[in-house]
Amino acid sequence: MLLWGGGWTALKILTLDLPMDVIIFWRFFIMSLSFLPILYFFKTPIKLNASSFKYILSSSVLNIAFMASSFLGIKYGFAGSGSVIITTFSPVITFLFVAILFKNRLYTHQYFGLTLGLIGGVILLQLSDLKLFMDSSNIYFLLCAIIWAGVTILSQHARQHIHPIHYSFIISVVATFVTFAYAFNSDLMSVFDQGKRFWIAMIYLGVFGQTVATTIFFMASGELGSEKTSSFMFIVPVFALISAYLILDEPIELHIIIGGLISIVAVYFINKKKLPVN
Repeated sequence: MLLWGGGWTALKILTLDLPMDVIIFWRFFIMSLSFLPILYFFKTPIKLNASSFKYILSSSVLNIAFMASSFLGIKYGFAGSGSVIITTFSPVITFLFVAILFKNRLYTHQYFGLTLGLIGGVILLQLSDLKLFMDSSNIYFLLCAIIWAGVTILSQHARQHIHPIHYSFIISVVATFVTFAYAFNSDLMSVFDQGKRFWIAMIYLGVFGQTVATTIFFMASGELGSEKTSSFMFIVPVFALISAYLILDEPIELHIIIGGLISIVAVYFINKKKLPVN
């Protein structure tokens, strides 16, 4: 969670130096390379079938879209605010998507959670002032939350067809080739003109903020179970806000704290299991 939280600060640093297409390509390229020692460590053969390809291609497109939206949001907004909005708002949207698409019956506490999530979202995104919302980076963060909800749903179903680590690795490889084709006419070698601060941020984002953090998360999930492991994601915004404050000197905005706390409570009620009736 600490590594994931610091990734938003690293991305903010990267947005200050080079254009989006160059940054996104190198992020996926470095991420793909960093998966190789992990694949060697697990020594599990990669098995692909038609079903897994369907999820891989869909998730690759969504991952690229998420990176583009988060780049634009962080470029024009605050890294800490973006992390809180996306991390706390996305689970609410995910649950809503699942309920609608799969026609899941909701319990009273889940309706209460969705209502809280709506209230938290209004505060987080400053939707009470529509003009402020339209003129701010929050519109990109909302788009990120919606995209990540789609990524979450796809990854949950993909587990039936492919190992999660193999899934993440192949997605990053596909995204590398797609973004290379898009950025081919850009000055991709300009990254080698950048200084130490840029490369620390790039390596952190591509290796520690993604590959290492994701692998630890999957290993923990196997030991603790997905529900307990997922609950730790609530502390990602805390680390993101602290790192953005210490490294980028970003202010910690009051509406982000209030909206984030309300959204965390909303996610608790949404995921709370119904007690058995005696």
